[in-house]
Amino acid sequence: MERHGAKCVFSSEWDKEAASVYEKNFREKPHGDITKIKEKDIPKHDMLCAGFPCQPFSISGKQNGFDDTRGTLFFDIARIAKYHKPKVLILENVKNFATHNAGKTLHTVLEVLDKLNYNAYHKVLNASLFGVPQKRERIFILGFRKDLQIKNFSFPLKQNINISLRDILLHNVEQKLFIKREDFVFKQDNALLKLEIPGLTAGKPIRVGTCNKGGQGERIYSIDGHAITLSAYGGGAGAKTGLYLVDKKVRKLAPRECARAMGFPDDFEIHEKYTQAYKQFGNSVVVNVVDAILKKLISDRIL
Repeated sequence: MERHGAKCVFSSEWDKEAASVYEKNFREKPHGDITKIKEKDIPKHDMLCAGFPCQPFSISGKQNGFDDTRGTLFFDIARIAKYHKPKVLILENVKNFATHNAGKTLHTVLEVLDKLNYNAYHKVLNASLFGVPQKRERIFILGFRKDLQIKNFSFPLKQNINISLRDILLHNVEQKLFIKREDFVFKQDNALLKLEIPGLTAGKPIRVGTCNKGGQGERIYSIDGHAITLSAYGGGAGAKTGLYLVDKKVRKLAPRECARAMGFPDDFEIHEKYTQAYKQFGNSVVVNVVDAILKKLISDRIL
């Protein structure tokens, strides 16, 4: 956002490790737990950006809007928006948020935004369509203060950028990333020789094999397709990054490769511990997708 002329006036992050990395990169120490920060202590702002867990809200028929979200982090977004009335809200969540609790959670969010005087639009966007080699589907909810008269906003379309996981891989990685097992099963004979075809880009993950029972984190993918969704808490041999066939060997992605798959520039400082780096990228938003949304807001003269 700063790349497009915006200035950050406030940030909040309660995870100390994530806050440390944020401060290293942006020279700004985030405030802590947002639930303990009063809205009057937050500076005036034009745009509020946030992600929040999708806990079920109170939908017992009371339809109190704002109060129906108490006990969730969306309540804190709502109370800040109610007090400061920023022009634009950009909210992000997992794809399943749209259908969570039979759609009632999303309905409550949209109802609250309407009562707070915002026209809201939402859409699931796949990072694979925005220039990064990672299938990552996330719902974005944009709220526009009603006096802006934004009544027909359309989200950015896909960008025609042909990129594969192969294009962002490091030439040398630590040996601990390679997985040595006796139970690899590939989809066809001589898979190690036949499936690495330079120039073949599917724009989605290409599964070529498995290990163990083939569960999540136990599937092997070609680097000529896209990465699977990076996860903060995934398990299995390919925990958090997935397994990939690279130069006839099976390995996980390195933290820097995860950063690239999320659209982060190479000068972004990564946490030195792999476990923390994986968790942080698994929790992050794809830079390219947010960038595309901002460019659309600018071209539509909303910002």
